[in-house]
This record gives sequence, structure tokens and C-alpha cells, in this order.
Amino acid sequence: MISKDQPAAPAPVSPSLANRYGGQKPTLSRKAKRAILVLALAVGLAFLAWVAASNATASVTSKDIGYSTPDATVAEVDFQVTKEPGTAAKCAVKTLDSKFAVVGWKVVDIAPNAADAGTDGGRTTSHRATVRTESQAVSGLVDTCWIPDASK
Repeated sequence: MISKDQPAAPAPVSPSLANRYGGQKPTLSRKAKRAILVLALAVGLAFLAWVAASNATASVTSKDIGYSTPDATVAEVDFQVTKEPGTAAKCAVKTLDSKFAVVGWKVVDIAPNAADAGTDGGRTTSHRATVRTESQAVSGLVDTCWIPDASK
């Protein structure tokens, strides 16, 4: 006799694994697997083509060399630009105060140069930009460089 204080015995468990965990899941057909493989290869090739095309465009990089602040109204920023020698570029140079606020900004035109100018076969050239400031600058750097649009 079962008392009211004891729980009822659990129902018997079926020993079959299929009943416990479910049956075997259907697999993809050979045709579906082949279609997924072809699609993955096509996406991979498209990505490689995109990367190759983006690297073929002209690029420009800059490296900050140093800065000086002769007085509170002007700063000089020294930097190097690496680009193809026959390509013109523009660089945005900025100066910052002690609270990292921009106190000076100037876009510098980098003209095409000969292959014997600078280093690395004319690819890397040094430049100095004089930037007017509205208050004392404590640092100067190149914000970005780019190749200007040829149609402008």
C-alpha cells in the first residue's frame, strides 16, 4: 500500500535509444552536398577577386616623424609619405592641445615626384607642414592621406 507521503513510482523507461533521443536525422543528398560545395567555392573565388582588385588600386600611407611648436600660433609637423612616385596625394595634418582638442588643421598637397627623389625608388618622401594654431599645440600628426580623384 502506498502512503500519501511517498511519491508514486516512476513509469518504466523504454530501453530503446531511438525512443529516448529520437530517430536518426536525415542526411543531405549527394546532389545537395555538391551544390553547397560549389556555392562555397564561388563565394571564396569572388572574395579573392575582390581582395586582388582592391590591392591593385593606388594606395598611400604616412608615418609621423616629429613636430615642433615654435610659438603658440604655429606648429611644424614632419612626416613621410609612401606612394607611387608619379602619383599625387593629399594629407590632412592636425595639431592637438593638451586636452586632445584639434587646434590646427591643414590639407597638404603632395606632388608627384621623380623616382630618384626620396628613398625606396622615390616611393617614400619626407615633408614638413607648417600649421597655424588657435592655441598652444602639444602634438602634431598626420590624420590621413589619400589619392585625390583624377576627375577633379
